[in-house]
Amino acid sequence: MKKRALLSVSDKSGLLEFAQALEGLGFELLSTGGTMKHLKDNGVAVTAVDEVTGFPEIMEGRVKTLNPMIHGGLLAKQDDLAHQAQMKEHGIQPIDIVCVNLYPFKETISKPDVSVDDAIENIDIGGPAMLRASAKNHAYVTVIVDAADYENVLSELTADGKTTLETRRKLAAKVFRHTAAYDALIAGFITDLTGEEFPEQVTYTYELKQQLRYGENPHQKAAFYSRPLGSDFSIAYANQLHGKELSYNNIQDANAAIQIVKEFDKAAAVAVKHMNPCGVGTGTTIFDAFTKAYEADSMSIFGGIVALNREVDAATAEKLAGIFLEIIIAPSFSDEALEVLTRKKDIRLLTILFDQNNKDKWNTVSVEGGLLMQEPDAYGFADADIRVATDREPTEVEWEAMKLGWAVVKHVKSNAIVVTDDHMTLGVGAGQMNRVGAANIALTQAGERAKGAALASDAFFPMDDTVEAAAKAGITAIIQPGGSKKDADSIKKANEYGIAMVFTGVRHFKH
Repeated sequence: MKKRALLSVSDKSGLLEFAQALEGLGFELLSTGGTMKHLKDNGVAVTAVDEVTGFPEIMEGRVKTLNPMIHGGLLAKQDDLAHQAQMKEHGIQPIDIVCVNLYPFKETISKPDVSVDDAIENIDIGGPAMLRASAKNHAYVTVIVDAADYENVLSELTADGKTTLETRRKLAAKVFRHTAAYDALIAGFITDLTGEEFPEQVTYTYELKQQLRYGENPHQKAAFYSRPLGSDFSIAYANQLHGKELSYNNIQDANAAIQIVKEFDKAAAVAVKHMNPCGVGTGTTIFDAFTKAYEADSMSIFGGIVALNREVDAATAEKLAGIFLEIIIAPSFSDEALEVLTRKKDIRLLTILFDQNNKDKWNTVSVEGGLLMQEPDAYGFADADIRVATDREPTEVEWEAMKLGWAVVKHVKSNAIVVTDDHMTLGVGAGQMNRVGAANIALTQAGERAKGAALASDAFFPMDDTVEAAAKAGITAIIQPGGSKKDADSIKKANEYGIAMVFTGVRHFKH
């Protein structure tokens, strides 16, 4: 009996050559709709599926392959005597190769003006049914969902007249991954239409972006996956212009830098080490902003990641080139800046789309055996219920310093304290087990620059010791959430030293 292959694809890349090769190997080709027309127009002999089923395509093509004559051929155990008898009784012939890819649902819903009706019409039904049936029966059926697999399948068919079980199983696994990802996108889209935030089940799908040389440490394997239709304003959708490939830690640090630089509308530069900011600067120009970020901590920036929210010009590039940096991220680089920076062989230059309107709805973090989901911490100074808790009101300069500190501190690992003036960070205390410990680190780093500066805390002061330490260092303004049982003690201490202290009512823990 002549072997048969069913070809029905949306993506026709490489299909003609594959079909011609199968025809040359003696396969009868079955097909539908646009795929059949494409093959016939190019001289390939094709049998229409409705000739096999004895039933026409109906309902605008919604029903065409959902038929026992097709699915019996896909699901039959070809060496089972009972199955053989039933196939003979009903005139069903086996199908040996299935090449199917699906309606472009992801591409459809990625359009900014997509309608619900258009999205629904691009939910494939017959395609996944054929793929899943063929993949289930991979002991007998070779199923292809990716044009990249055409060559290997043809190589085995040419050499041995059949594919190996190992190949069929690998292709079947790819099919089930593909249909699971496809259904995950559909489930997410329709769930979003209902407005459900935490449904009883949640399924995310990710696409391999890069196999990494190693993970957090050289003895750990790692890979980088991106979420389809994720935020363009992210490291997952960065365009690398120059330099060696990113590492696991590079990606983590770059993500942290991007999240911080998102906080600013004015020209800003952020330097990050180990997912904490070591220097943040703002200015009227990007050169001015980066100069301040560098001066904030000229030691820790060495080997760091820098993100800037304006095009990198030649002058800024020259300054950046004078420092050992792992990565520079910006919306763009001038030609002159690229000429300067690409002289450094290993530095990575990345561009991303600085679009504040394109954001992921949820942040997800994996834990052993599970997944945590939460809304991104998008709560800013303008959202807070600001209250001056002390006798003295902040000056205009102190307000600006506190706003800067408040924007940065939520991106610092808790317990977190940040000391700033009105243009740059001066000291960062990150990840300490007690708040006064974090304050002491930040104040020590700021040194003499703490005099007249502002201090921002990610959470309330459980005691007045942080205020005491700040006052002795010369801090004149403090911004913190408030809400401690001992707020009165901190207020009293601030008033003793003439410090202006502001409560926001919102904490910014980062774990």
